[in-house]
Amino acid sequence: MEDKSYKEYLEQITTLIFDVDGVLTDGTITVTTSGEMLRTMNIKDGYALKTAVDKGFHVCVISGGSNEGVRLRLEGLGIKDIFLGAHNKIEQLETYLNNRNIDLKNVLFMGDDLPDYPVMKLVGLPCCPQDAVPEIKAISKYVSHKNGGKGAVRDVIEQVLKVQGKWFDNFNAKYD
Repeated sequence: MEDKSYKEYLEQITTLIFDVDGVLTDGTITVTTSGEMLRTMNIKDGYALKTAVDKGFHVCVISGGSNEGVRLRLEGLGIKDIFLGAHNKIEQLETYLNNRNIDLKNVLFMGDDLPDYPVMKLVGLPCCPQDAVPEIKAISKYVSHKNGGKGAVRDVIEQVLKVQGKWFDNFNAKYD
């Protein structure tokens, strides 16, 4: 039997989970002379994340990285479930979903590299940016046409919200 098109999964998504480096960032780190590691995030990805939170989606970040600047940025977008330094992503995923009674089939996870592989094999809609490693692309039901940190998160969130009639739905009423 042929696998369903990724679009057939979008309607059932209630939970959006993202990795950070290579997904919310472009995967590069600028190291300053003091040793601080700087990352760049896309403002349009941020808008989509905030919109998803405002529309009642469960939005979560599970990352092996532990940069507190990342936590502050995500908290500023209204994301409450931020798990940094998560080296066992399956354990963190299972705890998160069990605590909220969320079914794996309702979860979209976007990752880009091998540490994301085990989690992506479990969820209903595994996704990745265009520049993900080949092993991750091979198991993804959707590969964004955008690279990590360059709009891939916005791309996938916008698709979910559009299918569910929650993208741009009240915007015109507020500003007409």
